[in-house]
Amino acid sequence: MLVRRLAEAPLEEWHKLRTKILMDAGELGSRHMSVTWVEVPPGIDQELHSHEESEQVYVFTKGAGAMTVAGDRQLIAEGDLVMVPPATDHSIQNDGDSDLCCVSVQSPAVTVAEVFAPTPAGSGDYEDDDQY
Repeated sequence: MLVRRLAEAPLEEWHKLRTKILMDAGELGSRHMSVTWVEVPPGIDQELHSHEESEQVYVFTKGAGAMTVAGDRQLIAEGDLVMVPPATDHSIQNDGDSDLCCVSVQSPAVTVAEVFAPTPAGSGDYEDDDQY
């Protein structure tokens, strides 16, 4: 059995969003998916983004907030699942007073390097420190 403990997962922090890499592309024998644990602190509004080839599922485990997918904004809470088709803009917003946590699964896998790669020139600035 292949196990990665949340407490031992590598941590990436980008614009106040915390992501623990439970299974990066190609790890633990996986060929077609990647899995992350995402913590969205209060007041954080993630910038819209998409993954061109991957569909993505978010399963919310703690807190409440909102998620926008293809321009449709819906309130989300613990136990909710959100499906994001490939090449679809999406973002998470936490307007609450405690962390919003979820598990994100992508298939085909998206590597940590792809997710946290520097933003290409001309594709947007991060002047507002409360944005992801």
